Amino acid sequence: MGMIEHVRQFLIETQKSDKKPLIVILGPTASGKTAFSLKLALEIDGEIISADSRQIYRTMDLGTDKISATIQEKIRHYMIDIRDPDRAYSLADFQRESRRIIEDIHQRHKIPLLVGGTGLYISAIVQNYQLPEAPPNPGLRQELEAELEKEGAEALHAMLAELDPLAASKIHPNNHRYLIRALEINLATKKPVSQATKQECPYEVFQIGIDWPNEVLFERINGRVEEQMERGLLEETQWLFERYDKNLPSMTGLGYKQLIQYLERELTLDEAVELIKSETRNYARRQKTWFKRDPSIYWVEGAELMKELVGAE
Repeated sequence: MGMIEHVRQFLIETQKSDKKPLIVILGPTASGKTAFSLKLALEIDGEIISADSRQIYRTMDLGTDKISATIQEKIRHYMIDIRDPDRAYSLADFQRESRRIIEDIHQRHKIPLLVGGTGLYISAIVQNYQLPEAPPNPGLRQELEAELEKEGAEALHAMLAELDPLAASKIHPNNHRYLIRALEINLATKKPVSQATKQECPYEVFQIGIDWPNEVLFERINGRVEEQMERGLLEETQWLFERYDKNLPSMTGLGYKQLIQYLERELTLDEAVELIKSETRNYARRQKTWFKRDPSIYWVEGAELMKELVGAE
């Protein structure tokens, strides 16, 4: 039985439930989530909610591997191009807006597909996090950013480890955005961010994970970076660099950060491209580690899924 047929069987089963269905398609970067989600959405009359923390930003298209406007006209997408690169966006914002969109999709008798690789975004919906109430605190954040600049990421990570060891174990020191936000919540609320309570999910969820052997996944990542460069990632980065602060969370994402280093003559172009590839591979490893902790995910081999998609055309 192919994966699309598995989903159809799941939807038949959920007709017996009081809960409405939610299909989740997840996996590391470059695993083929987009291709599968587009085909599945067409097959089951679905609409796609992006669970990608970088695709929310307008004008950041190539570096985030954003779906084209043409395809978005054929299959409705949400949570793409909803903020300018210099606007703050939190996990609570994503959770609130996604819940509203899922309800709207259900009311129109369509199937919501939550698709992406940002594990926290997916967990916030699937595990129904009750997040600590902590509005962004610009003053505190500025202090933490100054501390980051002065003492370095390892020092801030050690501070988080003292306040909230569980959160620190899940957040890489180089993920400055999540690191600072976790500290901000801990310091503002006096409660560990990891104590966000989980409640019963209001949806019948089918989580599909796309898996590849690392050597194949890394080849796919390298190829995609080359393609992004050919399509104009450097030019896109130059345009953004001329308009936005390089220290914004949006500007420190994979691809943009390394090319800004090239534009500032800290790296050669070849060095920047190789650094994008290696840091993207490391990010993919961390994504796989995050997702593999969840035993409810139904894993499918990427190669088999791609064969199914080609055979279905």
